[in-house]
Amino acid sequence: METNFSLFFGNIFIRMIAIILVALMLHLLSSVVIGYLIRFFIQRKKFQTLADVKKREDTLVGLISTVVKIAIWLIAIFAILDIFKFNVASVMAGAGVIGIIFGLGAQTTIRDYLAGVFILLENQYRVGDIVTLSGGSVGLGTTGVVEEITLRITKLRDLDGSLNVVRNGEANVITNLTFEYSSVVIDVNIDYKSDIDNVAKIMNRVGKDMLKDQVLASSIKEPISFLRVSDFKNNSATVKVIGKVKPSKQWEIAGGYRRRLIKAFNEAGIEMAFPQVVVDQKK
Repeated sequence: METNFSLFFGNIFIRMIAIILVALMLHLLSSVVIGYLIRFFIQRKKFQTLADVKKREDTLVGLISTVVKIAIWLIAIFAILDIFKFNVASVMAGAGVIGIIFGLGAQTTIRDYLAGVFILLENQYRVGDIVTLSGGSVGLGTTGVVEEITLRITKLRDLDGSLNVVRNGEANVITNLTFEYSSVVIDVNIDYKSDIDNVAKIMNRVGKDMLKDQVLASSIKEPISFLRVSDFKNNSATVKVIGKVKPSKQWEIAGGYRRRLIKAFNEAGIEMAFPQVVVDQKK
């Protein structure tokens, strides 16, 4: 029986199939095991929300799983080559020479991978964050929700649904719009005849009233309130309000505040300024 067992696994094709099956099993199990280990070892830091922790966990799981899966299949390939009596050492030496030649001509790609490592280590942004990547070859910037991060690229989904793929080494400036908290900043143009003190009271009241909304209240850290008169224009004064909300909730809260503010201004008889054109007709 031992002889039959040896003969069975002595067949090179049976050994090759066994290696492929083991590699496939490790490939399927790696994401589950890595996900469990990452979630076990990552600890929540002070002032860090559960959403922030989950974003970091998902990012780490995605990156490490990709690296581990590549390593699994590389080992499997070399093991199969060894079965067929290929000189793996010479293959590795040749790959090293080719790697040096390739590296000299692929410095941009190497820069992308290094940038990806620092994005991960420094926790610059995570899957689920809303970021703007700008500078360098990106130009004025690309904004969107981070759908996927690899060591080489970041995939951003913008408001129109378009998927933008940005190499990690391209962006010189990274603006994270949803890290730890977000701010609501709104400029409102009011008529010069308006009572500014009354305007400030109404703005503060509208901000506090939003805390009574069961849907919105959980997303508000600091209610929207009057900040200052920030500018004078030809036919209006610009008033700035500001508030602090949970990450990625600034647009929803800002929209709800504007809707309530319009109603409050109409009830109080306060006019919001609008562009006017004066035409002088000569007789």
